[in-house]
Amino acid sequence: MAKLYFNYSTMNAGKSTMLLQASYNYQERGMRTVQLIAAFDERAGRGVIGSRIGLEASAIPFEPHEDLFRLVGTLSGEGAPISCIFVDEAHFMTPVHVWQLARVVDRLGIPVMVYGLRTDFQGKLFPASQELLAIADEMREVRTICHCGRKATMVVRLDGEGKVLHEGAQIDVGGNEKYVSLCRRHWDDAMNGAWIAEPV
Repeated sequence: MAKLYFNYSTMNAGKSTMLLQASYNYQERGMRTVQLIAAFDERAGRGVIGSRIGLEASAIPFEPHEDLFRLVGTLSGEGAPISCIFVDEAHFMTPVHVWQLARVVDRLGIPVMVYGLRTDFQGKLFPASQELLAIADEMREVRTICHCGRKATMVVRLDGEGKVLHEGAQIDVGGNEKYVSLCRRHWDDAMNGAWIAEPV
């Protein structure tokens, strides 16, 4: 039975690597997969999913107004049956996209695996992540660690000089130069002026 899976974590937990490996596993067995990524996320190139360890694969870029149910339906009519849909950086989707993917699962019978952040740099849920937490069939936390060794569950955004930002747009595409994953304690410290860069 097809399901909608939400694989979530903070930054630098290896979500994209996991996505690429899972998609490869299908392809290695002769199964067709479709990989999607938000069009404005061009860190690895337009329509490219890239991981920090250097793995890359092409993906279909989608726009904020795109109907993902219609897109997958069109792709389903072209070539071999689709065995699984993979979406990277799922927090860049809209809540409408989440429901469109739920319809892919429920009406087309195609499993959908999405990978993304749960919360932003202010500790608030992304709208798409909130929708996924509400309706996904299965949720899996991908873990990474804070500099202190505890599980990282939060992320801070830094300016160009390494100072912690408290305000700004919820979505600001970036990587290690802009974001640091922390445990809740050190995120709280950082957001309240006690930026700790070394283990305690």
